[in-house]
Amino acid sequence: MECMKWTLKRSTELVDATLASVEEIVQQLTTCASLTSTRDPTMFENYWREHGDSCTTTILGWQRMSYYANSKQFFFVQTELDQVIRSLHDVIGNAVTEGRHIVIGVGSTQLFQAALYALSPPDRATPTKVVSVAPFYSSYPTITDYLKSSLYQWAGDASVYRPQSDDSYIELVTTPNNPTGEVRQSVVSGGAGFPVHDLAYYWPHHTPITSPADHDLMLFTVSKSTGHAGTRIGWALVKDLKVAQKMAKFIELNTIGVSKDAQIRAAHILRARIGAKQLFHFAAAEMSYRWQRLRSVLTKGTRFSVPEFQPAWCTFFGEIRSPAPAFAWLRCNEEADCERFLRHSGILTRSGGYFGSNTSFVRLSMLDRRASFEILIDRLEKLQSAVDMS
Repeated sequence: MECMKWTLKRSTELVDATLASVEEIVQQLTTCASLTSTRDPTMFENYWREHGDSCTTTILGWQRMSYYANSKQFFFVQTELDQVIRSLHDVIGNAVTEGRHIVIGVGSTQLFQAALYALSPPDRATPTKVVSVAPFYSSYPTITDYLKSSLYQWAGDASVYRPQSDDSYIELVTTPNNPTGEVRQSVVSGGAGFPVHDLAYYWPHHTPITSPADHDLMLFTVSKSTGHAGTRIGWALVKDLKVAQKMAKFIELNTIGVSKDAQIRAAHILRARIGAKQLFHFAAAEMSYRWQRLRSVLTKGTRFSVPEFQPAWCTFFGEIRSPAPAFAWLRCNEEADCERFLRHSGILTRSGGYFGSNTSFVRLSMLDRRASFEILIDRLEKLQSAVDMS
């Protein structure tokens, strides 16, 4: 009802609206239609509307026309982006870059595929098994198997995987985990295995930075650090040169490199984060507010629950901080199909079944625009109240 009243009022203003206000109206109409289940990090928009000039990128028509980049490492990596990534990790303290090679991809999704390609022995009779502890990122099985490669194959939950002495496997370690938000470590032992650490959410606005991650292959992405998902830039920190070269070869075969324009924009955006740390504080404050709001609603009843997280010392902020994951791993305590139940109340989520869990759980995005988030909280609160009144 609140959306209907707002829509009727605002639709009469479209004729005289500016382009900016039309965009706002369209966004609000979309929000009123439904609350999306996507991971689109649009909560960052307010910050960049105020500070966008700090990373304005101008590219002249004759610049960067070649396929190749002027880089000492790999043909397609812009030196400027390589340097900024190293500086960013030094400032945040969330990853070791010394002795690492940087491979750039079209988001961390392409780098995940490149890692599978690089780490799977080509001469084995059976595919390399790919595993991750459930609940795992819902796209892992789909991305692994959609080409039906003879090199690698999805093998499910790492917690129950028992490799033989000569089995080749890749363990995907997502930390903080998507969807649960928990900190994880590798769990599989034995065999000829290689862990790939997906650290997309290891940033101070989502979890305390306790120490620099120091693994052989680590994946990061611009979208989770600054909100610029549309720029489609991710990077891998790789210790072994041969693995890095093979990953770069996959990028070459797959897309003939990565857009140089996108790389330069990403470099300017990341440099702005290094020079002015307000974005870290903005994002941390916003995520903290959202989790406090969510928990305050959930404590009013017993219909829903989310995991509890232990605070820890954050070396970046210099204080004890509580985790504030990008997603809430929400459980419906009285419904077998939580996704369906919430959908009937105008809340779109992603069912736990996609994550290797059961359907009483859903993944709820905490990254939407503030207006969408407040409507979400209002709808959850009404569902809680409905239980108390029955």
